[in-house]
Amino acid sequence: MKLFKVCAVMVAVAVIATAGVAVAGTLQEVRSRGVLIAGVNGAVFGFSMPDKKGVWKGLDVDTAKAIAAAVFGDANKVRFTALTGVQRLPALQSKEIDVLCRNTTQTLTRTTVNGLNFAHVNYYDGQGFLVHKKLGVKSAKDLEGATVCVLPGTTTEMNAADFFRKNRMQWKPLVIEQTAELSKAFFAGRCDCLTSDASQLAAHRSVALNPGDYVLLPEIISKEPLCPVVRHGDDQWYDIVNWTVMALIQAEEFDITSKNVDSMLKSNDPAIQRFLGVTPGMGKALGVDDKWAYNIIKQVGNYGEIFERNVGTNTPLKLERGLNDLWTRGGLMYSAAFR
Repeated sequence: MKLFKVCAVMVAVAVIATAGVAVAGTLQEVRSRGVLIAGVNGAVFGFSMPDKKGVWKGLDVDTAKAIAAAVFGDANKVRFTALTGVQRLPALQSKEIDVLCRNTTQTLTRTTVNGLNFAHVNYYDGQGFLVHKKLGVKSAKDLEGATVCVLPGTTTEMNAADFFRKNRMQWKPLVIEQTAELSKAFFAGRCDCLTSDASQLAAHRSVALNPGDYVLLPEIISKEPLCPVVRHGDDQWYDIVNWTVMALIQAEEFDITSKNVDSMLKSNDPAIQRFLGVTPGMGKALGVDDKWAYNIIKQVGNYGEIFERNVGTNTPLKLERGLNDLWTRGGLMYSAAFR
């Protein structure tokens, strides 16, 4: 019986010690450094790309800024590291970055073998095909023998191989690691087709010399839930990143925007009071300031604002909300309860 009690005490101590390590993990490192380091693509207009003045912009960029706002109360305390598809996971695993906000698809292997945790989806996508109109192709099933530009180390490469194999079609992959170089190769005519997530294809087309010369084929051959990613083993950091994305979504559902968030502090709705930190508790549970969600929305905006200014119908990408609309409007964007 005494041995049992000793073992129980040892287990309890181990649990407490483990919890302490989690609390003193990534969040403490980020705060000590004074800046969040976010891995991004660096060459996808509308998602993560510096403008002509070197200012980073895009949906994934704003997601990283939202995390910085939650942690520091300042959305500008973030440094961006451009990573290729091959570099991105090792960079996260080796702690070169704190979070990966780079159009990365959640998969079983990445979650298990690669030891990664995927936060809430910040963009639902699917893989498609972009071709020049002069090719006269109307369907991806007409791409027999085509040379296809594709990034290595991605689900895109595997999905394309599966598609051509499934349809008993021959193809010639032209594999180029850098996103910008891949785009140049396609527009230079080195390949017949460019395959990637449909959002990226729209981004590539938007910066073409003559965007109207290119057409997205109708087939979407995969599901690509794109999420911010963190390492296994730090539950608190995962919680902060995960709930940051959900805060963006919940704010839109509450009709809280960067313009009206100050007036919404006076709302009589208990749920909004909890969300914005008027009623304390949510921030303490995460290990951040109770005004964390307020800071996110005030400085970055809600999910709808982020979507529309970066990739929406009034941008060169001209993307409809579709699956990325709120669940109340037929989309998949749905947040868990802030309680």
